[in-house]
Amino acid sequence: MNIKYDENGLVPAIIQDATTKNVLMLGYMNDAAYKKTIDTNQVTFFSRSKQRLWTKGEESGNFLNLVDIKNDCDKDTLLIQVTPAGPTCHKGTDTCWEGENKQSYGFFSTLEEVITERVSNKDTKKSYVASLFDKGINKIAQKVGEEAVETVIEAMDNNDELFLYESADLLFHYLMLLKAKGFSLKDIEEELKGRHK
Repeated sequence: MNIKYDENGLVPAIIQDATTKNVLMLGYMNDAAYKKTIDTNQVTFFSRSKQRLWTKGEESGNFLNLVDIKNDCDKDTLLIQVTPAGPTCHKGTDTCWEGENKQSYGFFSTLEEVITERVSNKDTKKSYVASLFDKGINKIAQKVGEEAVETVIEAMDNNDELFLYESADLLFHYLMLLKAKGFSLKDIEEELKGRHK
């Protein structure tokens, strides 16, 4: 890999969780750190304060197991994807920005949070979600079935707008059913990963 090191022989290395895509930390590598990372499959940096190589996790056991390394378009910044073995920050947090390293499914994760909030609020007069949960899991499951049938019907017609509308209804009600059963999209992801060959 062609890496353009700076005048001190260093290159910034952005560390990203290969699964969640969250940025975990920023470190610096020299050529020796890069080579050791490749050889051991555990991310090694050059410590600017201690002036030596250090493998992340050498004391804590919270190693950064190498998945992939990419160089940016200018060849002067590395993106290193890892599988972290525990918290990344020396302060014990998942990231050096004190963020939680959890999987996000974009707006679907936002919907899961909204559903959780509305179920907790229990205002059945103002919230459709709360009113449906108040009727019990059988009613929620029934709504998923109804929305699935409506989605199939629209799939056989030529109106893409109605198909997308019913598909959105189906996904929304399915998220409610997952919540009612005590599961989330993360559980579905794990199930599908287990099936992947």
